[in-house]
Amino acid sequence: MNYLSVFLSSLPGACAQGLAWGIMALGVYITFRILNTSDLTVDGSLATGGAVCIALMTSGVNVYVAILAAMLSGILAGLITGLLHTKCGIPAILAGILTQLSLYSINLRIMGNRANLPISVDKYKLLVSQRYVRALNLTNPIPVFVVIIAVIITVLYWFFGTELGSGIRATGNNVRMAKAQGINTDRNKVLGFCMANGLVALAGALIAQYQGASDVNMGRGAIVIGLAAVIIGEVLFSKIFSNFSLKMLAVVIGAVIYYIVLQLVLTLGLNTNDLKLFSALIVAIFLAIPYFKGGRKDA
Repeated sequence: MNYLSVFLSSLPGACAQGLAWGIMALGVYITFRILNTSDLTVDGSLATGGAVCIALMTSGVNVYVAILAAMLSGILAGLITGLLHTKCGIPAILAGILTQLSLYSINLRIMGNRANLPISVDKYKLLVSQRYVRALNLTNPIPVFVVIIAVIITVLYWFFGTELGSGIRATGNNVRMAKAQGINTDRNKVLGFCMANGLVALAGALIAQYQGASDVNMGRGAIVIGLAAVIIGEVLFSKIFSNFSLKMLAVVIGAVIYYIVLQLVLTLGLNTNDLKLFSALIVAIFLAIPYFKGGRKDA
């Protein structure tokens, strides 16, 4: 019974974390499912978003301006990866790794050569804070995350229904066919990388505020969490959610489920040193479920 009470008391925090990382997972969804490519930039751009936001806020910049700057930094990171891939002929996964590696040093410079840059909700006006996650008022970060996610999904749903957005989807679906239709596939890939990493950096800015600090390693393993959210959402809701906006919502729900499961295991006594191993196991299990459900047809 004690385990149950501890778990229930930690649910608001797990849901808030899941919603925050769900924004990052939407960025992963754009590259992984829409562009049909793997982008490892996210491990670096998440930390970049957090570093830029907290560094600006501690310098006296308004929280909304700092968040916008964080998004722009993520867009720039995505632009670099996209140009390395399309203009330099570097495979997307390797281009992402190169950008991610360079961002580690850049993030340290942004934070004044410090690995950790704290920010206090007592001294600064934060948009979200872990301190109020159980509060029954507007300071609670959960409603803020919900509103932000609703706006993002609405904008993405509209954008990918436009001619440009449809071109990006066509590029991810079949590059050769898209080229044959006169679509500028290189431009669409770069734009997709920019959008994805802009969302990831936005998530980084919000996560840094939520946890009260920006850390140079806060993005380590982010791609695993993002993929876990995408896969969990698809496995559990693919037959229920057929609309594109609902598919994006499933990704966010997948991130929330991931953090709830993680919190449950932690409550039962999992060693925190094993979190990365457990995360990898979650992704592997949910990736394998569709294969076994299909009766191992490819075996």
